[in-house]
Amino acid sequence: MPGSNALILAGDLGGTNFRVAVFRDGAELTRLHTAKFRSAEHSSLEEMVRLFLGGITLDSPLEAACFGIPGPNVGGIVIPTNLGWKIEINALPGLLGVPRVGVLNDLEATAYGLSELRHTDLALLQAGSGSRAGNQCVIAPGTGLGEAGLFWDGKRHTPWACEGGHADFAPTDDLQQELLDFLHREFGCVSFERVVSGTGIPNIYRFLRDTGRGIEQGSVAREMLSSDPAGVISRHAAEETCPLCSATMDLFVRTLGAEAANLALKTMATGGVFIAGGIPPKILPFLRRPIFLESFLNKGRMRSLMESMPLNIVLNDEAALLGSARRASRILEDA
Repeated sequence: MPGSNALILAGDLGGTNFRVAVFRDGAELTRLHTAKFRSAEHSSLEEMVRLFLGGITLDSPLEAACFGIPGPNVGGIVIPTNLGWKIEINALPGLLGVPRVGVLNDLEATAYGLSELRHTDLALLQAGSGSRAGNQCVIAPGTGLGEAGLFWDGKRHTPWACEGGHADFAPTDDLQQELLDFLHREFGCVSFERVVSGTGIPNIYRFLRDTGRGIEQGSVAREMLSSDPAGVISRHAAEETCPLCSATMDLFVRTLGAEAANLALKTMATGGVFIAGGIPPKILPFLRRPIFLESFLNKGRMRSLMESMPLNIVLNDEAALLGSARRASRILEDA
């Protein structure tokens, strides 16, 4: 039960890194040990957990564990995105030596983590009604695009996972319609993830370049060959050294605002909309510009509803790890 000082294990598995930590349970979680592994350098989740636990000393056995993992849970099996491992959830207690083990979608874990964040972990874009009561939602552009909702039962929020980032991209103006046509010729099915993600930023850049809406600078093109293209584009846009990069980020921000609002409407997120993931903290100045908020609010007859929703950027990149820990705590609570 919460407050029993039980030890719990939490992990956040990504295609690049695996964050893992031991917490002491309670009304406030206390972190005791933590580590980070390069996911691709290992063959399984349990291998990294065993390496972590083998390097620390615990004063009592672990009583529960929970892991945030990218990809849907289908029949108790998860194939982590970009890793290809097969994780059988029912086998984890025996493999890890922990009696109770839960697995969350990575955005579901982020959603659980919202309750653990401090005021300084958030950047407020719109106060709205100021109330956290009511459903909430979280959208997270990173390598891909994750989405999740949180149902408000009158006492607390319960997250639920979805794969909304793979829903069809919906243009809101003529330029975005041309972007859809451009990407459709290349990919066929065009999801929001093709636009609002770390891979989406280069897709927008290519569209603007190849349709004559910007001139590519040779130095920027060469830099993208050896560095993350999304990072190169966003940096040059921030430094105002590349008009094509600036136009790319403007279109990215508009589409992110529109899809955040779509998710907010579908979840009736009067308790708050949270923009998480690896990209938003890095492009915060772009998100503070009027173009983002106007895109979020631009829902016709629903504008006043959108204005009532608190809107925040999540700055803490450990939200999913904290959420996995909080879910492990609830596993004990419900035992």
